[in-house]
Amino acid sequence: MGGITLTALGKITALAKITALAKIMGRGGSAIDTAEVIAQTRRWLERSVIGLDLCPFAGAVYSGGRVRFCVSEQRSASALLGELRAELRDLNDADPLRHETTLLIHPWVLNDFIEYNDFLEVCDTTLVELDLEGEIQVASFHPQYRFAGTDSEDIENYTNRSPHPMLHLLRESSIERAIEAVPDTDEIYRKNIRTLRELGHAGWQRLWR
Repeated sequence: MGGITLTALGKITALAKITALAKIMGRGGSAIDTAEVIAQTRRWLERSVIGLDLCPFAGAVYSGGRVRFCVSEQRSASALLGELRAELRDLNDADPLRHETTLLIHPWVLNDFIEYNDFLEVCDTTLVELDLEGEIQVASFHPQYRFAGTDSEDIENYTNRSPHPMLHLLRESSIERAIEAVPDTDEIYRKNIRTLRELGHAGWQRLWR
């Protein structure tokens, strides 16, 4: 009998599944799961940034649903830059009552912190090119984040250690309003260091159990 046999059809179906999976595989062999990346980021926000009060302004924006979670599937810094430019324009054009800030999460590019840190200069240049300097600011979070003058595992670095590399796009107007409500903004940084040192590495690990 002519045509495709059931055995051959099974092989074709299996091959189609493998091909489809290959298309959504990230570098290093882990499948892209946007929902899981966002869930991990939400958990980090809720337990660390908001839960430890590392940013006293984050809670209201997050609970109000005004944070955009954008998971990039780019594999190169140049492609990520194109996506960053689009997200910067979108944020600038959006109604702040509905979309106040953006987390551009990029799990498959700039995983090395030195490369990521160098890319931040590109972000600043891009703001100037788009005439958005003074309108939007790009803040940095990374799993290997390290402040200047610290050792890699110093606990204060964990204030900026996110589950995945990300660029936080903030409106300057939002920052200005937040600063007006805080008499001494430097105290936020000092308090965060005290909080992390009191928590310690063991306490940080307990946050995720």
